[in-house]
Amino acid sequence: MTPVIEASVKKVLLTLGEAVLLVFLVMFLFLQNIRYTIIPTLVVPIALLGTCAVLLAMGLSINVLTMFGMVLAIGILVDDAIVVVENVERIMDEEGLPPKEATIKAMGQISGAVIGITLVLTAVFVPMAFFPGSAGLMYRQFSASIVVSVAFSAFLALSLTPALCATMLKPVEKGHGHPRRGFFAWFNRRLDATTSRYTKITRWMIARSVRFMAVYLALVVGVGFALWKMPGGFVPIDDQGFIMVDVLAPSEASASRTLDAVKTVEGQLAKTPGIDDVTFITGYSFFGQGPMTAQAFVTLKDWSKRGPDETADALIEKSDAAFKAIRDAQVSALAPPPIDNLGTTSGFSFRLQDRGQRGYEALMAAKDTLIAAAEKSPVLSNVSVEGLPPAPQIRLDINREKAAALGVTFRDINATLSTHLGSSYINDFPNRGRMQRVIVQASEETRAKPEDLLTYSVRNSAGEMVPFSSFARISWALGPTQVVGYNGYPAIRLTGEPAQGYSSGDAIAEMERLARILPSGFGYEWAGQSYQEKLAGNQAGFLLALSILFVFLCLAALYESWSIPLAVMLVVPLGVVGSVAAANIRGLPNDVFFTVGLVTIIGLSAKNAILIIEFAKDLLARGRPLEDATIEAAYLRFRPILMTSFAFILGGVPLVIASGASAKSQQALGTGVFGGMITATVLAVFWVPIFFVVVMRLLGRKHIARAEQPRPPSESESTAPL
Repeated sequence: MTPVIEASVKKVLLTLGEAVLLVFLVMFLFLQNIRYTIIPTLVVPIALLGTCAVLLAMGLSINVLTMFGMVLAIGILVDDAIVVVENVERIMDEEGLPPKEATIKAMGQISGAVIGITLVLTAVFVPMAFFPGSAGLMYRQFSASIVVSVAFSAFLALSLTPALCATMLKPVEKGHGHPRRGFFAWFNRRLDATTSRYTKITRWMIARSVRFMAVYLALVVGVGFALWKMPGGFVPIDDQGFIMVDVLAPSEASASRTLDAVKTVEGQLAKTPGIDDVTFITGYSFFGQGPMTAQAFVTLKDWSKRGPDETADALIEKSDAAFKAIRDAQVSALAPPPIDNLGTTSGFSFRLQDRGQRGYEALMAAKDTLIAAAEKSPVLSNVSVEGLPPAPQIRLDINREKAAALGVTFRDINATLSTHLGSSYINDFPNRGRMQRVIVQASEETRAKPEDLLTYSVRNSAGEMVPFSSFARISWALGPTQVVGYNGYPAIRLTGEPAQGYSSGDAIAEMERLARILPSGFGYEWAGQSYQEKLAGNQAGFLLALSILFVFLCLAALYESWSIPLAVMLVVPLGVVGSVAAANIRGLPNDVFFTVGLVTIIGLSAKNAILIIEFAKDLLARGRPLEDATIEAAYLRFRPILMTSFAFILGGVPLVIASGASAKSQQALGTGVFGGMITATVLAVFWVPIFFVVVMRLLGRKHIARAEQPRPPSESESTAPL
């Protein structure tokens, strides 16, 4: 295990523990009884152990992505158990039933909601498991860990949690389920007052449902526009515990000149705080090989030993500023790619192609035009050629007419040059019991100077030796050190980074815009991480739409109705509002982690809606008027919605404020989910009753008609105040 992976896993484990502790405190605040609180808490380790076992059986490992999935699932794991325990506690308090009878009655009321929540939270992540590419590999890690965790949570909520409620809880007198002194008494009074005020506001909003549906439509349009305008990205560039330094001397520089520059760079890095070790390789770099190149791998001190101004990004910025004083070579500090084998650095990978066969000179001119435009752009920085610059070359011009007159063929000329400057294999011969090869090559002193080429001789058709000086001449030229092709076209590799305040998606869009100013015959392609980012960006919208469709069809099959799933799914944009707002406030792009957060918010938003609509549907089926049934369901579910939502929100706080190894990834994942869950709770508790009433009036008239038929009242109907 590499140091960055080990540090990241330890950090996520710490985040996992912090999330469990915060969830426990939220449950204790609302349930106010250690027995009630322990029951949902016991679900967490059991579900996580079961998840690890299933991941092992599936051939997956415990890595940063699966651990992120488990951290996200912490708040979800206790949801089902909280719903069960809260309903048992409410029935014991309101009706004074013993724990066993209260548990049986509670399970009869909320088993459908638990099953519905589980189906939604599993269905929403299923499409992620089947997406291709590098983004699909990451999606599968999240999908597997969260789906398995949720499945275990539901199984335990329907089996272990009721058993624990029936055996661990103590009977309470009717109306004496909560403490009446101290902080908890104050909290209960405030919660009761808030619930009463919420019920009145809900009734007022339902009476003006048309106006609030218009406001909802405006919110949908606004969040759609904001989501479309968000800068794109692939994955965050985390501090991996090391950086790289590339040294490129002029193309005609000798190895000793490059070594002098390397020593200067080593001295500068040795004085930089936060750096632990420097390893230099001369004659090699990611951009090419030669005496003018060198590459350094700079190991940083452990994350715990570095301050906030000694992160990898900060050290790269400081080093680049210091390297500008070095005149013997071009030196740049680089961050490693966030995913191995997807490029050599963290920047974008652009391939400028000569698709019209315009030639090398035209390709170089197009490259210079593009780089000059990129240097003027405020969106881009450090745009350069990902390779070695052109170098002086010896050009041997052959006069073919003279050579033909002398009886020399071009094939013989080429063979002679290959033998003298390279080598030729002749045969093998036995020598003291061993077979040895005979290799022919010009001696070192006869291939040291350009003029030596004209002293070589080639045999003509008459068997005579003809010197090269008879039909050739030497000249100097500037030519390519490397010949690069991409997808069958001559190409130049360009790399660069987004400027401060811009995302990689902004940089990609800007490079595509600048490429349009090039003459006809030139095109471009993306490679490495940039290609995967484009692919993931194109897939994100389809993934979200597919997740919503899966949830809708799952609910339609569960409720055997189109109207109820529609009322549930209308809540999704209310969660997206918070995700987009939180990401924009923090300056985060729309990347793979943000997409995972949006998918999570889709499921959690639907969960809150199900908790209200499931009760409203049951009350409507018992003959209650539509508005009264909806308001009573909202009243009954307000407290558990707050409890489960705050448990998830606070469980995500360690992700939002993460630092150290994998901090940026945790922040990217936690910020969107944190903001989305806030709006999915605050806005949904008011709009979900409106959605249910409006949809039932428009599409659910059969449900209303059945409800209006006279029937005897049931003893199990709630008598909660309206």
